[in-house]
Amino acid sequence: MSTKPVDDNNEAMDFFIARQPILDRRQKLFAYELLFRRESTGTANVTNDIGATATVIAHTSKLGLVNVIGNLPGFINVDAMVLMSDFIQFLPYDKVFLEILETVKITDELIARIHQLKSAGYRFVIDDVIEDTVELRRLLPLVDMIKIDIMELRREQLSTLFHALKSFNKKMLIEKVETLEDFAFCHDLGFDYFQGYFFSKPKVLTGKKLHTAQMNVVNILNMLIADADINQIERAIKQDAGLALNLIRLVNTAAFMTTQRIATIKQAINVLGRRQLQRWLEILMYAGAEQSDSFMSPLLSMATSRGRLMELMAKKIMSPSQLASDTAFTVGIMSLINVLFDTPMVQLLAQISVSDEIKKALINRTGVYGDMLQLVIDLECLSNEDAMPTASIHNLGLQIEDLRNMQLQAFEFSNNIGLDVV
Repeated sequence: MSTKPVDDNNEAMDFFIARQPILDRRQKLFAYELLFRRESTGTANVTNDIGATATVIAHTSKLGLVNVIGNLPGFINVDAMVLMSDFIQFLPYDKVFLEILETVKITDELIARIHQLKSAGYRFVIDDVIEDTVELRRLLPLVDMIKIDIMELRREQLSTLFHALKSFNKKMLIEKVETLEDFAFCHDLGFDYFQGYFFSKPKVLTGKKLHTAQMNVVNILNMLIADADINQIERAIKQDAGLALNLIRLVNTAAFMTTQRIATIKQAINVLGRRQLQRWLEILMYAGAEQSDSFMSPLLSMATSRGRLMELMAKKIMSPSQLASDTAFTVGIMSLINVLFDTPMVQLLAQISVSDEIKKALINRTGVYGDMLQLVIDLECLSNEDAMPTASIHNLGLQIEDLRNMQLQAFEFSNNIGLDVV
């Protein structure tokens, strides 16, 4: 085995790192698939160029995978050249699943190499399985998971293939699940993991009422937006025991470095400040459940990532005022509340006193905030075959390196979200 020297200077600088969520059967985050896209070509399939792939993997390692995926595993596509190289060891074995592309030719040499990497602790996934083949059977003893593309099979074919492969006692992952109907079918079939953006799609919108806890958050947000008196805000928070307890706990964490323990709601509001209180409440809308794993919600991860990325974009391309970055954060994090509350966006915004420019961005995708939000959504949903939205990036006055660095900061922010983090 040999490794082409890795140029760590400029070759990796035109790469963009994206991530796609992988959910478990409870619709909680299990992992992210990482996709590397080159600005010049817009393709995610950089594994055809072993030198470029080496540079990307080395660069990702240098940045730190934890900044991209946090404590969750990362799925990374690999071909025969990457598997046979030494530079694959830049990737920490305990943080990744290596996805063996469907184009890989299964040889005795490759089987031996997978055995070697598996002995070193690496985990493997067979990618894009659409039929039961002899080559597939050769790999099955070595892999931990089988990934099937829902777009390539009719439902009866999918059912037959699933039952044929499930008997090998491997975890089963279905990808490109884009509708709630497809998710329900695959869930009932017995799949273990699900990749796709079905969770971010609104259901049949019926305009249901918000429950009491959600209404409390919305009411306090309205008070903050209207610059209400602190005593009024204090009274509203006190009416929700769970909200009050979480607020006290938040400001007594090390993040706020207070010299004395905060014991009252008014003290907590003063320590936190109106701006951070509003941001905390916006985040809390998505994590409002009292479950210990409520911060593993894919909607929360996506919403906070959007908010932080738009905030950073605003700081780069707009006036350095705090108002612009705060507005951008609010647009990003509120862009999924229609899914969260299963209520039309227009109806929700009638209950929340946001500015006209926020409404236009959220409803019509117009104005500079609407342009930023549309770009963020386009970047989230890129598939392997899609080109990078280069024109949109440059129209906003951004460079790919700027955007990549902002995206990494947004990923890190969403990875660290919790009741003790704002």
